Amino acid sequence: MAPKRVLKVTGGVPLNGTVAVQGAKNAALPVLASAILLGGGQTLTVHNVPRLMDTETLVTLLQSMGLSVTFSDGTVVAKRCGDLGQELPVTLVQKMRASSLVLGPLLAREGRAVMPLPGGCAIGTRPMDLHLKGLAKMGASVELRHGAVHAESKCLRGGRIYLDFPSVGATENLLMAATLAQGETIIENAAREPEIVNLAASLQAMGAKITGVGTGIIHIHGCSELHSGEVTIIPDRIAAGTYLLAGVITDGHVTVDNVVPQHFDSLLAKLEEAHVSYERAETKVTVFPSRKSFRSVSVSTLPYPGFPTDIQPQMVAALSLASGTSIVKESIFESRFLHVPELKRMGADIEVQGNSAIISGVACLNGSAVKATDLRAGAALTLAGLAADGTTSIHGLCHILRGYEDFERHLAGLGARVAVEEVQDTEGV
Repeated sequence: MAPKRVLKVTGGVPLNGTVAVQGAKNAALPVLASAILLGGGQTLTVHNVPRLMDTETLVTLLQSMGLSVTFSDGTVVAKRCGDLGQELPVTLVQKMRASSLVLGPLLAREGRAVMPLPGGCAIGTRPMDLHLKGLAKMGASVELRHGAVHAESKCLRGGRIYLDFPSVGATENLLMAATLAQGETIIENAAREPEIVNLAASLQAMGAKITGVGTGIIHIHGCSELHSGEVTIIPDRIAAGTYLLAGVITDGHVTVDNVVPQHFDSLLAKLEEAHVSYERAETKVTVFPSRKSFRSVSVSTLPYPGFPTDIQPQMVAALSLASGTSIVKESIFESRFLHVPELKRMGADIEVQGNSAIISGVACLNGSAVKATDLRAGAALTLAGLAADGTTSIHGLCHILRGYEDFERHLAGLGARVAVEEVQDTEGV
């Protein structure tokens, strides 16, 4: 049997030091997808792009469609050289959920798109209904046939689109499509995440006419064509939160630099409520050793500016060592407690009831062989391993590499004892 890469974490060491946080994966992906909208011979230059499995997959997907794309030293340069392929390769699309982000811009630019249903983390159904209903509202013919979305439109038309839920992906897809639609498009109950504001800044740099981003109601006046533009990706608020929680769970002294603290105010509010000592500055946040005072809190995930679902697994791991009983409610995805059985292997006292996890704090965790089922679950298990007695072997490293740039190196720089090893896939996880 072929060897697999496993992250080995030997716990019990308080982390100490500073991490310069990467560019945001969830901002980079839609911005890169927006290059599809470029006019002939035009170029989009994107700085501070993290080198991750997902960003590399999207670059490869754009190249397969006919764009000229280079990725070097954190900068992606994408150039439109001619007509684009309208049928997306299943092998690339099924590697990640964010492949769906090319649907709206491709339909708007080429008038036709055939996209196999995308892959990604197994954390719920995450249907594309809102994407497809919105495109249909703009005049597209949209059908689901043989496991693929078939969309056609000679010319998208602006209109009023109400989203039943402020979906990030649907907001991004419709925002991009609307930039080339005839007339004005209004997206109501739009997502307000910082990553969407970053996407709008990229589109505006290319000549798009957009107002209201970040307010929940977005107005887009369609253009006939977009021109060359340049944009910088914002810092990754989820990575920042992950490293801060690594400091909390190990009773360490950790600073995240190159961040926008207001982007994760909800996490900082909960850390304050949990009696974690921290300090914030304009572009950095530091957590201080707080194990003796660290206590339980109740958390409910919500759309931005609420507590992010992408930090929930890491928060659950940290709260497993807090005094008292915490309740964490997952309001975004229906299957986002797959990390709980693995944390229980390590000695955590957690009970899942419906969409809530009831966490009774324990004195210590123990190293074990565990399996990451998705990106943020992998991060949560890594945090638990950093605090545990003994060594934790985390299988499913590929999930972690989808979202964290140089994860092992950054943790080691904080003093963590971590190593990636190749092992035969024989451990019972």
